[in-house]
Amino acid sequence: MENLIQLVNRLQRACTALGDHGEESALPTLWDALPSIAVVGGQSSGKSSVLESIVGKDFLPRGSGIVTRRPLVLQLHRLDEGREYAEFGHLPRKRFTDFAAVRKEIADETDRETGRSKQISSVPIYLSIYSPNVVNLTLIDLPGLTKVAVEGQSDSIVTDIENMVRTYIEKPNCIILAVSPANQDLATSDAIKVSREVDPKGERTFGVLTKIDLMDKGTDAVEILEGRAYKLQFPWIGVVNRSQQDINKNVDMIAARRREREYFAQTPEYKHLAPRMGSEHLGKILSKHLESVIKSRIPGLQSLINKTIIELESELSRLGKPIATDAGGKLYMIMEICRAFDGIFKEHLDGIRPGGDKIYNVFDNQLPAALKRLQFDKHLAMENVRKLITEADGYQPHLIAPEQGYRRLIETALITIKGPAEAAVDAVHGLLKELVHKSMSETAELKQYPSLRVEVGNAAVESLDRLKEESKKATLQLVEMECSYLTVDFFRKLPQDVEKGGNPTHSIFDRYNDSYLRRIGSTVLSYVNMVCASLRNSIPKSIVYCQVREAKRSLLDHFFTELGKKEGRQLGALLDEDPAIMQRRISLAKRLELYRNAQAEIDSVAWSK
Repeated sequence: MENLIQLVNRLQRACTALGDHGEESALPTLWDALPSIAVVGGQSSGKSSVLESIVGKDFLPRGSGIVTRRPLVLQLHRLDEGREYAEFGHLPRKRFTDFAAVRKEIADETDRETGRSKQISSVPIYLSIYSPNVVNLTLIDLPGLTKVAVEGQSDSIVTDIENMVRTYIEKPNCIILAVSPANQDLATSDAIKVSREVDPKGERTFGVLTKIDLMDKGTDAVEILEGRAYKLQFPWIGVVNRSQQDINKNVDMIAARRREREYFAQTPEYKHLAPRMGSEHLGKILSKHLESVIKSRIPGLQSLINKTIIELESELSRLGKPIATDAGGKLYMIMEICRAFDGIFKEHLDGIRPGGDKIYNVFDNQLPAALKRLQFDKHLAMENVRKLITEADGYQPHLIAPEQGYRRLIETALITIKGPAEAAVDAVHGLLKELVHKSMSETAELKQYPSLRVEVGNAAVESLDRLKEESKKATLQLVEMECSYLTVDFFRKLPQDVEKGGNPTHSIFDRYNDSYLRRIGSTVLSYVNMVCASLRNSIPKSIVYCQVREAKRSLLDHFFTELGKKEGRQLGALLDEDPAIMQRRISLAKRLELYRNAQAEIDSVAWSK
């Protein structure tokens, strides 16, 4: 079975390469879901010496004050044979066989991130060490906890380090390696204090006791190592690091490990504990535990990755495609967005989306109601009929029927229909504009580009304005047609009045009596109502033909024509996406790449039951 720790190593490297450091952000983090071991300890606790003992090499920077100023993700890979070497995540194709150069590169890379100040950074350094003398293991070396700031550091350095350490160890997937010196009171241990805060039951804390050989004569650490002084779920492990004199003399790590084994085996107080003491045992027990934790977390990790991939893909889809770089690509992109908008607009008109039914409401309710409100009966009141008939006769009264009077009565009545007709055109225009704005808000791609949204909106409204004028002209022509040519059959019925009892020998002045005028008004009203009924059907047809049909067919035609004349720079100006959205899309794409890589890595591993 492929080593699970190596799998997590690859995932952690991918996290760093794609900007996932586990920090709080608006993006999902895979880093926090990966099991890890964080090494925690105060300054001068022997934390660095413990790590070097596990590795079997001198490779960590040394000095006074805070030496570790960035998290160091230390990935150990066991080789069956061959020369040991190291590689950095930021220098992937460079192998270091000189571990003094490794120490220098750690210091240099720290300075590149923080400058030559003594400040700290949460961006980790990745270091992989390949050696026959290590176990497969990954450790995160965190800056040493301190109680005071030294010269060149801000006053907040103490809390800054503590907060950084806490962000790592408070995560439930983090195993805590709490390093405490035996020659100090355990109650004052920085590592125990901070680990107790995040893991009060000691369920994921390994206690490491250093400097046992430096305890005062007559004292020992048996109570601590046996778990009686401070109980953890896992047994305490004691280590004996090289002394400063050994370091100065460059005492070999392998020899140091041998001396460590001899110390525990030969010291009476610790002889019974010797099999589970020492840095070699520590490395093995951590490797075994980390692998078991990883194995138990894999199903949940797979579920998290699959769920997050779906969420990231969904958000990327909502944000839309990135902007093309060439003029042709930009033009195509704008055209596609406009077609999407146009398609949504047509769906509203066709009833696939709501809103188009309001246009029918104009024809079925608003227009008939407006025609009813014209009150032709008042216009054809007896006095008004007498006035118009008399005025139409002029100096020579009519002989048989007041034809000119009829025409004038009908024309003055029909001309009032222009008002409702124009109102219907305006109402449909208003609804079409409303649907344009609604369609724009429903076109996700237009939300990305404010300038394009404005241009498309203006172009659509200008097109509707032109259609409105054409529709108004055509609709008013329908009314004018009715005014300019009356139905002949209506006039042919007039002589029948004589046959039905009219007496043509009556004085001309008798023809202006109330009964006669009332009959004229009734006849004209009948004709006007007939025309109204006809226009009630033909006006909607004209409006639909000139406005609705044309809006569906050619709403953005003029805009497309002008678009084809624009240069690449002008097209680019229309695609002025919000920089925050652009950055969000880039970040999401990187994070999606990370999760897909993680999914492929996990799926490629055959798990043993």
